[in-house]
Amino acid sequence: MISIKSDDEIELMRKSGKITYDILMNLKDFIRPGITTKEIDKYVYDYITSHDATPSFLGYEGYPASACISINDVIVHGIPDDTRLKNGDIVTVDVGSIYKGYNSDSAYTYLVGDVDKKIIEFVENTKKALYEGIKQVKAGAKLNKVCSAIGKVAKDNGYGVFTCLTGHGVGLELHEDPYIPNYSNNESERIILEKGMTLAIEPMFSLGKKEVVLLDDDWTIVTRDGSPAAHFEHTILVTEDGYEILTGEWTWPKKKTVILNLRVRY
Repeated sequence: MISIKSDDEIELMRKSGKITYDILMNLKDFIRPGITTKEIDKYVYDYITSHDATPSFLGYEGYPASACISINDVIVHGIPDDTRLKNGDIVTVDVGSIYKGYNSDSAYTYLVGDVDKKIIEFVENTKKALYEGIKQVKAGAKLNKVCSAIGKVAKDNGYGVFTCLTGHGVGLELHEDPYIPNYSNNESERIILEKGMTLAIEPMFSLGKKEVVLLDDDWTIVTRDGSPAAHFEHTILVTEDGYEILTGEWTWPKKKTVILNLRVRY
């Protein structure tokens, strides 16, 4: 069953989403060559806990940190450590916050210093795919419209789409139904969006092939061919005639003009 949130629950998710959004925007100035992923994780932990919230990821199924920090060919679930970011890296920070029992979940891929133009375009297109998917959201729409719109961006640009990594529902639990693949699929074709659903939509692409490898730490997932990966995610609310982005500055419950500034699940 896909949960439908009440007005009170949605308000708590808005507050959670604001915390998560602010972290990812603040990291635009914090992330730079030479900083360690452990330092980024500490910033995430300190910010969340100073805003009367709890990191969604810390301790989740044994995960040892507050953020997933994934560099270059790491797709998701990179564990923070003493690794220092280098000029030319791309790094994804995936963050979740729990506010009064309700989760939000969001991710952003950052450019570190001077990055190759081809990789910059790849990152921007992955971000574009997120918003192309979100634009399809409204009550009565098939979930597969979201999945297909995301997958089209990957197909048009020749990117790899990870079939084992998907978006998901979110709310009282970090991961709720439904799964949200980043490509057209029969299961999503049968799911009709309803007002009050809250979804974590998250394109994850590679600049190469779609095959992945799980490292020995049982968390870190990398591209098998070593190609760069990018990942963007928002928690959104389904409204009667559109959507609201709960982890973003901008909301479009009626009009759908998109401003581009801004899983296995999770």
